[in-house]
Amino acid sequence: MRVLGIDPGLTRCGMGVVDGDVGRPLGLVDVNVIRTSSHLSVPDRLVTIERGIEAWIEEHRPDAVAVERVFARSDVSTVMGTAQASGIAMVCAARRGIPIALHTPSEVKAAVSGNGRADKAQVGAMVTRILRLDAMPKPADAADALALAITHIWRGGAKARIDAAVAVSRQARPAVGPAGVRR
Repeated sequence: MRVLGIDPGLTRCGMGVVDGDVGRPLGLVDVNVIRTSSHLSVPDRLVTIERGIEAWIEEHRPDAVAVERVFARSDVSTVMGTAQASGIAMVCAARRGIPIALHTPSEVKAAVSGNGRADKAQVGAMVTRILRLDAMPKPADAADALALAITHIWRGGAKARIDAAVAVSRQARPAVGPAGVRR
């Protein structure tokens, strides 16, 4: 499985591609950061991010895209930019029919380090170890993108199978209306 991990951000959008399967060593394919200037308008910055993500999808052909789930921070402007970049990432994947998974920061930290409250240095160190890299990916957005991809490979496949089984079981049940009357 090849997963594109995206750590969304308006100034720095981390991108990391990892190949692998559960129970097998994972391999780094590529890692980088899409940067935009704060001097540009937000729409122009979003277009830059979209073009960068589209180019990565075209070049690396991922089987899935894992995006960090946006969570509320104290600075509303930061949340807005992160949410906008996240939306762009999801649209780029959805446009091509690539499955999309959202993973929370604490889920990613727990998956790669065993601690849902790990700091950026701990996550970076574990990404370096898991992918057998010579040096920690810089900046932290790049390491976070790789951590998202790793998390999805390790946890995303199982979650997708559970979600599919639940969907099948819902379809198999007869629809029941008010007062137990079958429709």
